Amino acid sequence: MTTLALSSSSSEPKGPDSIVIIGGGLAGLFCALKLAPRAVTVLAAAPIGRGASSAWAQAGIAAAVGPGDTVESHVADTLIAGDGIVDEAIIRMMATEASDRIHDLLEYGVPFDRDLEGKLAVSREAAHSESRIVRVKGDMAGRAIMKALVASVEKTPSIRVMEGYVVEDLIIENGRVAGVVARDHAGAGEVLHRIAGSHVVMATGGVGHLYEVTTNPTEARGGGIGMAARAGARLADMEFVQFHPTAINVGKDPAPLATEALRGHGALLRNSAGERFMVPLHKDAELGPRDVVARGIFAEVKAGRGAFLDCREAVPNFAAEFPTVFSYCREAGIDPAVDMIPVIPAAHYFMGGIWTDENGRSSLPGFWACGECTSTGAHGANRLASNSLLEAVVFSARIARTLKDEFAIDAPADWQAGSVETEEHLTENDHPNMVTLRETMSANLGVLRDGDGMREALLTILKLQRDSHSVRFDNVIATAKLIAVCALNRTESRGGHFRTDYPEESPAWKRRTLLTLDQADAILPQLLRVEA
Repeated sequence: MTTLALSSSSSEPKGPDSIVIIGGGLAGLFCALKLAPRAVTVLAAAPIGRGASSAWAQAGIAAAVGPGDTVESHVADTLIAGDGIVDEAIIRMMATEASDRIHDLLEYGVPFDRDLEGKLAVSREAAHSESRIVRVKGDMAGRAIMKALVASVEKTPSIRVMEGYVVEDLIIENGRVAGVVARDHAGAGEVLHRIAGSHVVMATGGVGHLYEVTTNPTEARGGGIGMAARAGARLADMEFVQFHPTAINVGKDPAPLATEALRGHGALLRNSAGERFMVPLHKDAELGPRDVVARGIFAEVKAGRGAFLDCREAVPNFAAEFPTVFSYCREAGIDPAVDMIPVIPAAHYFMGGIWTDENGRSSLPGFWACGECTSTGAHGANRLASNSLLEAVVFSARIARTLKDEFAIDAPADWQAGSVETEEHLTENDHPNMVTLRETMSANLGVLRDGDGMREALLTILKLQRDSHSVRFDNVIATAKLIAVCALNRTESRGGHFRTDYPEESPAWKRRTLLTLDQADAILPQLLRVEA
Protein backbone atom coordinates (compact mmCIF):
# COMPACT_ATOMS: atom_id res chain seq x y z
CA MET A 1 0.00 0.00 0.00
CA THR A 2 1.22 3.48 -0.84
CA THR A 3 2.50 5.77 1.90
CA LEU A 4 2.62 9.54 1.90
CA ALA A 5 5.82 11.57 1.77
CA LEU A 6 4.97 14.92 3.29
CA SER A 7 6.50 18.18 2.08
CA SER A 8 6.40 21.49 3.87
CA SER A 9 4.04 24.14 2.58
CA SER A 10 3.93 27.88 2.99
CA SER A 11 0.26 28.04 2.06
CA GLU A 12 -1.13 25.99 4.93
CA PRO A 13 -3.88 27.74 6.93
CA LYS A 14 -2.40 29.91 9.68
CA GLY A 15 -4.02 30.95 12.94
CA PRO A 16 -5.68 29.02 15.76
CA ASP A 17 -6.68 25.40 15.52
CA SER A 18 -10.05 24.91 13.90
CA ILE A 19 -12.60 22.23 13.25
CA VAL A 20 -11.75 20.78 9.83
CA ILE A 21 -14.66 19.71 7.62
CA ILE A 22 -13.86 17.59 4.57
CA GLY A 23 -16.46 18.21 1.85
CA GLY A 24 -18.35 21.15 0.39
CA GLY A 25 -21.76 19.54 -0.10
CA LEU A 26 -24.94 19.90 1.93
CA ALA A 27 -23.72 18.03 5.02
CA GLY A 28 -20.38 19.85 5.22
CA LEU A 29 -21.72 23.36 4.64
CA PHE A 30 -24.73 22.93 6.94
CA CYS A 31 -22.44 21.68 9.70
CA ALA A 32 -20.10 24.65 9.19
CA LEU A 33 -23.00 27.10 9.42
CA LYS A 34 -24.41 25.51 12.57
CA LEU A 35 -20.94 25.63 14.19
CA ALA A 36 -20.76 29.43 13.98
CA PRO A 37 -19.07 31.28 15.64
CA ARG A 38 -16.55 28.45 16.17
CA ALA A 39 -13.51 28.51 13.86
CA VAL A 40 -14.13 26.14 10.95
CA THR A 41 -12.00 25.21 7.92
CA VAL A 42 -13.91 23.60 5.04
CA LEU A 43 -11.76 21.68 2.56
CA ALA A 44 -13.54 21.26 -0.77
CA ALA A 45 -12.15 19.53 -3.85
CA ALA A 46 -14.16 21.84 -6.10
CA PRO A 47 -15.73 25.28 -5.67
CA ILE A 48 -18.28 24.83 -2.87
CA GLY A 49 -21.67 23.68 -4.08
CA ARG A 50 -20.21 22.08 -7.20
CA GLY A 51 -19.02 18.52 -7.57
CA ALA A 52 -21.36 17.47 -4.75
CA SER A 53 -24.21 15.00 -5.15
CA SER A 54 -26.37 17.30 -2.98
CA ALA A 55 -26.66 19.79 -5.82
CA TRP A 56 -28.01 17.07 -8.11
CA ALA A 57 -30.80 15.98 -5.76
CA GLN A 58 -34.06 16.56 -7.57
CA ALA A 59 -36.89 15.58 -5.28
CA GLY A 60 -36.42 17.26 -1.90
CA ILE A 61 -36.48 16.57 1.82
CA ALA A 62 -38.88 14.25 3.62
CA ALA A 63 -40.55 15.88 6.61
CA ALA A 64 -43.93 15.38 8.26
CA VAL A 65 -45.07 18.98 7.84
CA GLY A 66 -48.18 18.48 5.69
CA PRO A 67 -51.81 18.28 6.86
CA GLY A 68 -52.64 14.93 8.41
CA ASP A 69 -49.05 13.67 8.35
CA THR A 70 -47.25 12.56 11.51
CA VAL A 71 -43.78 11.66 12.72
CA GLU A 72 -45.14 8.17 13.51
CA SER A 73 -46.21 7.70 9.89
CA HIS A 74 -42.81 8.86 8.61
CA VAL A 75 -41.08 6.42 10.97
CA ALA A 76 -43.37 3.55 9.94
CA ASP A 77 -42.73 4.12 6.22
CA THR A 78 -38.97 4.20 6.80
CA LEU A 79 -39.03 0.98 8.82
CA ILE A 80 -40.89 -0.80 6.03
CA ALA A 81 -38.57 0.48 3.30
CA GLY A 82 -35.47 -0.38 5.34
CA ASP A 83 -36.44 -4.04 5.31
CA GLY A 84 -35.99 -4.94 8.95
CA ILE A 85 -32.67 -3.38 9.93
CA VAL A 86 -33.44 0.33 10.42
CA ASP A 87 -32.39 1.67 13.82
CA GLU A 88 -35.82 2.80 15.03
CA ALA A 89 -34.45 5.21 17.62
CA ILE A 90 -32.36 6.96 14.95
CA ILE A 91 -35.17 7.41 12.43
CA ARG A 92 -37.56 8.55 15.15
CA MET A 93 -35.04 11.20 16.17
CA MET A 94 -34.56 12.23 12.54
CA ALA A 95 -38.27 12.46 11.78
CA THR A 96 -38.88 14.43 14.98
CA GLU A 97 -36.16 16.98 14.17
CA ALA A 98 -37.12 17.27 10.47
CA SER A 99 -39.40 20.30 10.82
CA ASP A 100 -36.76 22.26 12.77
CA ARG A 101 -34.16 21.60 10.06
CA ILE A 102 -36.61 22.70 7.34
CA HIS A 103 -37.05 25.91 9.34
CA ASP A 104 -33.25 26.34 9.44
CA LEU A 105 -33.04 25.98 5.68
CA LEU A 106 -35.81 28.54 5.21
CA GLU A 107 -33.81 30.96 7.38
CA TYR A 108 -30.77 30.34 5.19
CA GLY A 109 -32.87 31.39 2.20
CA VAL A 110 -33.99 28.13 0.60
CA PRO A 111 -37.12 28.97 -1.46
CA PHE A 112 -39.21 25.85 -0.77
CA ASP A 113 -42.44 25.61 -2.78
CA ARG A 114 -45.56 26.96 -1.10
CA ASP A 115 -49.27 26.55 -1.80
CA LEU A 116 -51.77 29.35 -2.40
CA GLU A 117 -52.14 29.87 1.35
CA GLY A 118 -48.41 30.30 1.78
CA LYS A 119 -47.93 26.96 3.52
CA LEU A 120 -45.13 24.59 2.52
CA ALA A 121 -46.22 22.52 -0.47
CA VAL A 122 -45.56 18.79 -0.16
CA SER A 123 -45.59 15.99 -2.71
CA ARG A 124 -45.61 12.22 -2.49
CA GLU A 125 -42.90 9.78 -3.52
CA ALA A 126 -42.64 6.01 -3.74
CA ALA A 127 -43.10 4.05 -0.49
CA HIS A 128 -44.35 7.13 1.41
CA SER A 129 -47.89 6.77 2.73
CA GLU A 130 -48.37 10.54 2.85
CA SER A 131 -47.33 13.60 0.85
CA ARG A 132 -44.28 14.81 2.79
CA ILE A 133 -41.60 15.81 0.29
CA VAL A 134 -40.69 19.49 0.60
CA ARG A 135 -39.45 20.63 -2.83
CA VAL A 136 -38.26 23.57 -4.90
CA LYS A 137 -39.81 24.12 -8.33
CA GLY A 138 -40.65 20.46 -8.68
CA ASP A 139 -37.20 18.98 -9.23
CA MET A 140 -34.68 21.68 -8.28
CA ALA A 141 -34.36 21.19 -4.51
CA GLY A 142 -30.70 20.18 -4.41
CA ARG A 143 -29.54 23.04 -6.59
CA ALA A 144 -31.61 25.62 -4.69
CA ILE A 145 -30.52 24.37 -1.27
CA MET A 146 -26.86 24.45 -2.22
CA LYS A 147 -27.15 27.94 -3.73
CA ALA A 148 -28.69 29.28 -0.51
CA LEU A 149 -26.13 27.56 1.73
CA VAL A 150 -23.16 28.75 -0.33
CA ALA A 151 -24.45 32.32 -0.06
CA SER A 152 -24.85 31.91 3.72
CA VAL A 153 -21.35 30.43 4.09
CA GLU A 154 -19.83 33.35 2.20
CA LYS A 155 -21.47 35.73 4.69
CA THR A 156 -20.34 33.79 7.78
CA PRO A 157 -16.96 35.09 9.10
CA SER A 158 -16.25 31.96 11.19
CA ILE A 159 -15.98 29.74 8.09
CA ARG A 160 -12.73 29.55 6.12
CA VAL A 161 -13.17 27.69 2.82
CA MET A 162 -10.15 26.11 1.11
CA GLU A 163 -11.36 25.28 -2.39
CA GLY A 164 -9.37 22.93 -4.60
CA TYR A 165 -7.99 20.92 -1.64
CA VAL A 166 -8.33 17.16 -2.11
CA VAL A 167 -7.83 15.29 1.16
CA GLU A 168 -5.88 12.04 0.80
CA ASP A 169 -5.24 10.85 4.36
CA LEU A 170 -6.06 11.40 8.02
CA ILE A 171 -3.35 12.34 10.49
CA ILE A 172 -3.38 10.15 13.61
CA GLU A 173 -1.49 11.35 16.68
CA ASN A 174 -1.61 9.54 20.02
CA GLY A 175 -4.57 7.47 18.88
CA ARG A 176 -6.61 10.51 17.87
CA VAL A 177 -7.44 12.08 14.50
CA ALA A 178 -5.54 15.36 14.59
CA GLY A 179 -5.85 16.70 11.04
CA VAL A 180 -5.59 15.77 7.39
CA VAL A 181 -3.15 15.55 4.52
CA ALA A 182 -4.37 17.32 1.39
CA ARG A 183 -3.21 18.22 -2.08
CA ASP A 184 -4.19 21.59 -3.59
CA HIS A 185 -4.93 22.64 -7.20
CA ALA A 186 -7.92 20.28 -7.27
CA GLY A 187 -5.70 17.38 -6.32
CA ALA A 188 -3.04 18.07 -8.94
CA GLY A 189 -0.64 19.97 -6.66
CA GLU A 190 2.80 18.49 -6.05
CA VAL A 191 2.99 19.58 -2.40
CA LEU A 192 1.16 17.69 0.32
CA HIS A 193 -0.26 19.98 3.01
CA ARG A 194 -0.66 18.98 6.64
CA ILE A 195 -3.72 20.75 8.01
CA ALA A 196 -4.25 20.41 11.74
CA GLY A 197 -7.71 20.12 13.22
CA SER A 198 -8.88 19.87 16.82
CA HIS A 199 -11.70 17.76 15.37
CA VAL A 200 -12.20 16.44 11.83
CA VAL A 201 -15.64 16.03 10.24
CA MET A 202 -15.92 13.81 7.15
CA ALA A 203 -18.66 14.84 4.70
CA THR A 204 -17.34 13.43 1.42
CA GLY A 205 -20.42 11.79 -0.08
CA GLY A 206 -21.09 8.37 -1.53
CA VAL A 207 -19.78 5.67 -3.87
CA GLY A 208 -21.80 5.86 -7.09
CA HIS A 209 -18.79 6.36 -9.37
CA LEU A 210 -17.54 2.90 -8.40
CA TYR A 211 -20.16 1.68 -10.89
CA GLU A 212 -20.35 2.03 -14.68
CA VAL A 213 -23.87 3.46 -14.65
CA THR A 214 -24.44 6.04 -11.92
CA THR A 215 -26.28 9.27 -11.26
CA ASN A 216 -23.40 10.54 -9.10
CA PRO A 217 -20.64 12.99 -10.01
CA THR A 218 -17.09 11.77 -10.64
CA GLU A 219 -16.00 12.76 -7.13
CA ALA A 220 -18.40 10.23 -5.53
CA ARG A 221 -16.06 7.23 -5.62
CA GLY A 222 -15.94 6.37 -1.92
CA GLY A 223 -12.53 7.90 -1.19
CA GLY A 224 -13.55 9.42 2.14
CA ILE A 225 -15.02 6.15 3.38
CA GLY A 226 -11.90 4.24 2.36
CA MET A 227 -9.68 6.86 4.00
CA ALA A 228 -11.56 6.42 7.28
CA ALA A 229 -11.38 2.62 6.94
CA ARG A 230 -7.62 2.72 6.39
CA ALA A 231 -7.30 4.81 9.56
CA GLY A 232 -9.12 2.08 11.51
CA ALA A 233 -12.67 3.44 11.70
CA ARG A 234 -15.62 1.10 12.12
CA LEU A 235 -17.81 0.74 9.03
CA ALA A 236 -21.43 -0.37 8.77
CA ASP A 237 -23.80 -1.92 6.20
CA MET A 238 -21.29 -1.77 3.34
CA GLU A 239 -23.20 -4.31 1.22
CA PHE A 240 -26.21 -2.04 0.73
CA VAL A 241 -26.04 0.05 -2.44
CA GLN A 242 -29.24 1.63 -3.70
CA PHE A 243 -29.81 1.72 -7.44
CA HIS A 244 -32.17 4.43 -8.59
CA PRO A 245 -34.68 2.71 -10.86
CA THR A 246 -35.05 5.50 -13.39
CA ALA A 247 -31.81 6.94 -14.66
CA ILE A 248 -32.33 8.18 -18.20
CA ASN A 249 -30.76 5.57 -20.48
CA VAL A 250 -29.01 7.70 -23.11
CA GLY A 251 -25.40 6.58 -22.58
CA LYS A 252 -24.21 9.53 -20.47
CA ASP A 253 -21.76 9.29 -17.56
CA PRO A 254 -23.06 10.27 -15.07
CA ALA A 255 -26.54 9.25 -16.17
CA PRO A 256 -29.17 11.99 -15.84
CA LEU A 257 -31.92 11.21 -13.39
CA ALA A 258 -35.66 11.04 -13.90
CA THR A 259 -36.84 11.88 -10.38
CA GLU A 260 -39.04 9.54 -8.37
CA ALA A 261 -41.53 12.39 -8.09
CA LEU A 262 -42.59 11.69 -11.69
CA ARG A 263 -43.98 8.33 -10.60
CA GLY A 264 -45.50 10.09 -7.60
CA HIS A 265 -47.34 12.24 -10.15
CA GLY A 266 -48.68 9.13 -11.89
CA ALA A 267 -46.06 8.35 -14.54
CA LEU A 268 -46.11 4.65 -15.50
CA LEU A 269 -43.38 2.14 -16.31
CA ARG A 270 -43.79 0.21 -19.54
CA ASN A 271 -41.66 -2.06 -21.71
CA SER A 272 -41.30 -1.74 -25.49
CA ALA A 273 -44.56 -3.68 -25.93
CA GLY A 274 -46.37 -1.10 -23.79
CA GLU A 275 -46.90 -3.52 -20.87
CA ARG A 276 -46.88 -2.21 -17.29
CA PHE A 277 -44.41 -4.78 -16.02
CA MET A 278 -44.41 -3.58 -12.38
CA VAL A 279 -48.09 -4.42 -11.81
CA PRO A 280 -47.52 -8.16 -11.18
CA LEU A 281 -44.29 -7.53 -9.21
CA HIS A 282 -45.56 -5.36 -6.33
CA LYS A 283 -48.90 -4.26 -4.93
CA ASP A 284 -47.86 -0.61 -5.33
CA ALA A 285 -46.57 -1.19 -8.88
CA GLU A 286 -44.53 1.88 -9.94
CA LEU A 287 -44.61 3.23 -6.38
CA GLY A 288 -43.05 0.15 -4.82
CA PRO A 289 -39.74 0.34 -2.90
CA ARG A 290 -36.77 1.37 -4.99
CA ASP A 291 -35.01 -1.99 -4.83
CA VAL A 292 -38.09 -3.81 -6.15
CA VAL A 293 -38.64 -1.31 -8.96
CA ALA A 294 -34.93 -1.36 -9.87
CA ARG A 295 -34.96 -5.16 -10.21
CA GLY A 296 -38.12 -5.00 -12.31
CA ILE A 297 -36.57 -2.50 -14.72
CA PHE A 298 -33.25 -4.37 -14.77
CA ALA A 299 -35.04 -7.59 -15.79
CA GLU A 300 -36.81 -5.87 -18.70
CA VAL A 301 -33.59 -4.27 -19.95
CA LYS A 302 -31.64 -7.57 -19.68
CA ALA A 303 -34.44 -9.39 -21.53
CA GLY A 304 -34.15 -6.94 -24.42
CA ARG A 305 -37.61 -5.48 -23.94
CA GLY A 306 -36.32 -2.19 -22.56
CA ALA A 307 -37.94 -0.07 -19.85
CA PHE A 308 -39.58 3.29 -20.33
CA LEU A 309 -41.17 5.95 -18.15
CA ASP A 310 -44.48 7.05 -19.65
CA CYS A 311 -45.25 10.61 -18.52
CA ARG A 312 -47.41 11.59 -21.47
CA GLU A 313 -50.71 11.79 -19.61
CA ALA A 314 -49.53 12.05 -16.00
CA VAL A 315 -47.47 15.25 -16.43
CA PRO A 316 -49.18 17.51 -18.98
CA ASN A 317 -47.05 20.59 -18.22
CA PHE A 318 -43.71 18.78 -18.02
CA ALA A 319 -41.39 21.72 -18.77
CA ALA A 320 -42.86 23.84 -15.98
CA GLU A 321 -43.28 21.11 -13.35
CA PHE A 322 -39.97 19.27 -13.88
CA PRO A 323 -37.61 21.65 -15.68
CA THR A 324 -34.43 19.72 -14.86
CA VAL A 325 -35.67 16.41 -16.25
CA PHE A 326 -37.21 18.21 -19.22
CA SER A 327 -33.81 19.73 -20.02
CA TYR A 328 -32.12 16.32 -19.83
CA CYS A 329 -34.73 14.85 -22.17
CA ARG A 330 -34.48 17.61 -24.74
CA GLU A 331 -30.68 17.31 -24.81
CA ALA A 332 -31.16 13.65 -25.74
CA GLY A 333 -33.79 14.45 -28.38
CA ILE A 334 -36.69 13.17 -26.28
CA ASP A 335 -39.98 15.06 -25.99
CA PRO A 336 -41.68 13.65 -22.87
CA ALA A 337 -45.03 14.98 -24.06
CA VAL A 338 -44.81 12.62 -27.03
CA ASP A 339 -42.11 10.06 -26.27
CA MET A 340 -41.60 7.61 -23.46
CA ILE A 341 -38.32 8.12 -21.59
CA PRO A 342 -35.88 5.15 -21.70
CA VAL A 343 -34.71 4.28 -18.18
CA ILE A 344 -32.19 1.97 -16.50
CA PRO A 345 -31.16 1.38 -12.86
CA ALA A 346 -28.08 3.35 -11.81
CA ALA A 347 -25.94 3.37 -8.66
CA HIS A 348 -27.47 6.26 -6.77
CA TYR A 349 -27.17 6.16 -2.98
CA PHE A 350 -25.09 4.28 -0.44
CA MET A 351 -26.73 3.05 2.76
CA GLY A 352 -23.34 1.89 4.08
CA GLY A 353 -20.38 3.93 5.22
CA ILE A 354 -18.62 5.18 8.33
CA TRP A 355 -20.46 4.05 11.45
CA THR A 356 -21.56 6.93 13.68
CA ASP A 357 -23.61 7.30 16.82
CA GLU A 358 -26.68 9.52 17.15
CA ASN A 359 -24.48 12.62 17.31
CA GLY A 360 -22.30 11.83 14.32
CA ARG A 361 -19.33 10.62 16.36
CA SER A 362 -17.28 7.83 14.74
CA SER A 363 -15.33 5.06 16.48
CA LEU A 364 -12.10 7.10 16.17
CA PRO A 365 -11.44 9.84 18.78
CA GLY A 366 -11.62 13.30 17.24
CA PHE A 367 -13.32 12.04 14.08
CA TRP A 368 -16.93 12.74 13.08
CA ALA A 369 -18.94 12.11 9.92
CA CYS A 370 -22.21 13.18 8.32
CA GLY A 371 -24.05 12.79 5.04
CA GLU A 372 -23.83 9.94 2.56
CA CYS A 373 -20.37 8.78 3.67
CA THR A 374 -21.96 7.58 6.92
CA SER A 375 -24.10 4.68 8.03
CA THR A 376 -26.22 5.94 10.91
CA GLY A 377 -28.82 3.16 10.82
CA ALA A 378 -31.48 5.52 9.47
CA HIS A 379 -31.87 3.77 6.11
CA GLY A 380 -31.45 0.09 6.89
CA ALA A 381 -31.17 -2.07 3.79
CA ASN A 382 -33.00 0.34 1.50
CA ARG A 383 -33.29 4.14 1.76
CA LEU A 384 -36.75 5.67 1.73
CA ALA A 385 -36.90 8.39 -0.92
CA SER A 386 -35.83 11.89 0.24
CA ASN A 387 -34.62 10.73 3.65
CA SER A 388 -31.03 11.35 2.53
CA LEU A 389 -31.01 15.15 2.54
CA LEU A 390 -32.91 14.99 5.83
CA GLU A 391 -30.25 12.74 7.36
CA ALA A 392 -27.52 15.12 6.16
CA VAL A 393 -28.97 18.21 7.85
CA VAL A 394 -30.10 16.44 11.03
CA PHE A 395 -26.73 14.83 11.74
CA SER A 396 -24.75 17.91 10.67
CA ALA A 397 -26.71 19.95 13.20
CA ARG A 398 -26.20 17.33 15.93
CA ILE A 399 -22.44 17.24 15.29
CA ALA A 400 -22.34 21.04 15.54
CA ARG A 401 -24.34 21.08 18.75
CA THR A 402 -22.05 18.49 20.36
CA LEU A 403 -18.80 20.01 19.08
CA LYS A 404 -19.66 23.46 20.36
CA ASP A 405 -19.34 22.01 23.85
CA GLU A 406 -16.05 20.25 23.08
CA PHE A 407 -14.32 23.02 21.09
CA ALA A 408 -14.41 26.51 22.55
CA ILE A 409 -12.32 28.50 20.05
CA ASP A 410 -14.29 31.17 18.20
CA ALA A 411 -12.94 32.42 14.91
CA PRO A 412 -10.82 35.59 14.98
CA ALA A 413 -12.09 38.59 13.02
CA ASP A 414 -9.81 37.96 10.03
CA TRP A 415 -10.44 34.20 9.85
CA GLN A 416 -12.32 34.21 6.54
CA ALA A 417 -9.52 36.20 4.89
CA GLY A 418 -7.50 32.97 4.77
CA SER A 419 -9.96 31.34 2.37
CA VAL A 420 -8.78 30.04 -0.99
CA GLU A 421 -11.05 30.33 -4.02
CA THR A 422 -10.57 28.42 -7.26
CA GLU A 423 -12.39 27.53 -10.43
CA GLU A 424 -10.41 24.31 -10.67
CA HIS A 425 -12.28 21.02 -10.45
CA LEU A 426 -11.03 17.59 -9.53
CA THR A 427 -10.43 16.20 -13.01
CA GLU A 428 -9.49 12.66 -12.14
CA ASN A 429 -10.18 10.81 -15.37
CA ASP A 430 -10.79 7.09 -15.09
CA HIS A 431 -7.37 5.48 -15.45
CA PRO A 432 -7.37 1.85 -16.72
CA ASN A 433 -7.55 0.37 -13.22
CA MET A 434 -10.52 2.58 -12.35
CA VAL A 435 -12.26 1.48 -15.56
CA THR A 436 -11.64 -2.16 -14.58
CA LEU A 437 -12.98 -1.53 -11.10
CA ARG A 438 -16.18 0.11 -12.36
CA GLU A 439 -16.79 -2.72 -14.84
CA THR A 440 -16.21 -5.29 -12.09
CA MET A 441 -18.53 -3.60 -9.59
CA SER A 442 -21.36 -3.28 -12.11
CA ALA A 443 -21.01 -6.83 -13.42
CA ASN A 444 -20.75 -8.59 -10.06
CA LEU A 445 -21.92 -6.28 -7.27
CA GLY A 446 -24.83 -4.52 -8.93
CA VAL A 447 -28.61 -4.90 -8.89
CA LEU A 448 -28.31 -8.71 -8.91
CA ARG A 449 -25.46 -10.65 -7.26
CA ASP A 450 -24.30 -14.23 -6.69
CA GLY A 451 -21.46 -15.90 -4.83
CA ASP A 452 -19.37 -16.87 -7.87
CA GLY A 453 -19.55 -13.37 -9.35
CA MET A 454 -18.72 -11.67 -6.06
CA ARG A 455 -15.71 -13.94 -5.48
CA GLU A 456 -14.50 -13.08 -8.97
CA ALA A 457 -14.98 -9.37 -8.19
CA LEU A 458 -13.09 -9.69 -4.92
CA LEU A 459 -10.11 -11.34 -6.63
CA THR A 460 -10.02 -8.50 -9.18
CA ILE A 461 -10.23 -5.90 -6.41
CA LEU A 462 -7.34 -7.54 -4.53
CA LYS A 463 -5.20 -7.48 -7.67
CA LEU A 464 -6.00 -3.80 -8.23
CA GLN A 465 -5.06 -3.15 -4.61
CA ARG A 466 -1.67 -4.81 -5.10
CA ASP A 467 -1.08 -2.78 -8.27
CA SER A 468 -2.05 0.59 -6.74
CA HIS A 469 0.56 3.34 -6.69
CA SER A 470 -1.72 6.10 -5.41
CA VAL A 471 -3.02 6.86 -1.94
CA ARG A 472 -6.17 8.21 -3.54
CA PHE A 473 -6.78 4.93 -5.34
CA ASP A 474 -5.90 3.01 -2.16
CA ASN A 475 -8.86 4.76 -0.53
CA VAL A 476 -11.19 3.90 -3.40
CA ILE A 477 -10.09 0.26 -3.47
CA ALA A 478 -10.57 -0.07 0.29
CA THR A 479 -14.21 0.96 -0.10
CA ALA A 480 -14.80 -1.41 -3.02
CA LYS A 481 -13.21 -4.29 -1.07
CA LEU A 482 -15.44 -3.64 1.94
CA ILE A 483 -18.56 -3.63 -0.24
CA ALA A 484 -17.51 -6.95 -1.81
CA VAL A 485 -16.59 -8.60 1.50
CA CYS A 486 -19.83 -7.60 3.21
CA ALA A 487 -21.98 -8.57 0.21
CA LEU A 488 -20.33 -12.00 -0.08
CA ASN A 489 -20.61 -12.53 3.66
CA ARG A 490 -24.36 -11.76 3.84
CA THR A 491 -25.95 -15.01 2.65
CA GLU A 492 -29.47 -13.71 2.06
CA SER A 493 -31.33 -11.06 0.05
CA ARG A 494 -32.52 -7.92 1.80
CA GLY A 495 -33.27 -4.44 0.49
CA GLY A 496 -30.63 -3.20 -1.95
CA HIS A 497 -28.64 -6.45 -1.58
CA PHE A 498 -30.20 -9.15 -3.79
CA ARG A 499 -28.46 -12.49 -4.29
CA THR A 500 -29.84 -14.86 -6.92
CA ASP A 501 -28.22 -17.77 -5.02
CA TYR A 502 -29.87 -16.69 -1.74
CA PRO A 503 -33.09 -15.00 -2.94
CA GLU A 504 -34.93 -15.09 0.42
CA GLU A 505 -34.45 -13.11 3.61
CA SER A 506 -32.91 -14.98 6.53
CA PRO A 507 -33.94 -14.24 10.15
CA ALA A 508 -30.31 -14.80 11.16
CA TRP A 509 -29.32 -11.79 9.05
CA LYS A 510 -31.94 -9.40 10.40
CA ARG A 511 -29.19 -7.17 11.75
CA ARG A 512 -26.72 -4.56 10.67
CA THR A 513 -23.16 -5.34 9.55
CA LEU A 514 -20.37 -3.74 11.62
CA LEU A 515 -16.67 -4.25 10.85
CA THR A 516 -13.28 -2.64 10.36
CA LEU A 517 -10.93 -3.02 7.40
CA ASP A 518 -8.70 -5.33 9.47
CA GLN A 519 -11.68 -7.55 10.26
CA ALA A 520 -12.64 -7.65 6.57
CA ASP A 521 -9.10 -8.74 5.66
CA ALA A 522 -9.22 -11.43 8.34
CA ILE A 523 -12.28 -13.16 6.85
CA LEU A 524 -11.12 -12.88 3.21
CA PRO A 525 -9.56 -16.37 3.03
CA GLN A 526 -12.78 -17.97 4.29
CA LEU A 527 -14.94 -16.02 1.82
CA LEU A 528 -12.74 -16.86 -1.15
CA ARG A 529 -12.67 -20.58 -0.38
CA VAL A 530 -15.08 -22.34 -2.73
CA GLU A 531 -16.62 -25.53 -1.41
CA ALA A 532 -15.65 -28.61 -3.42
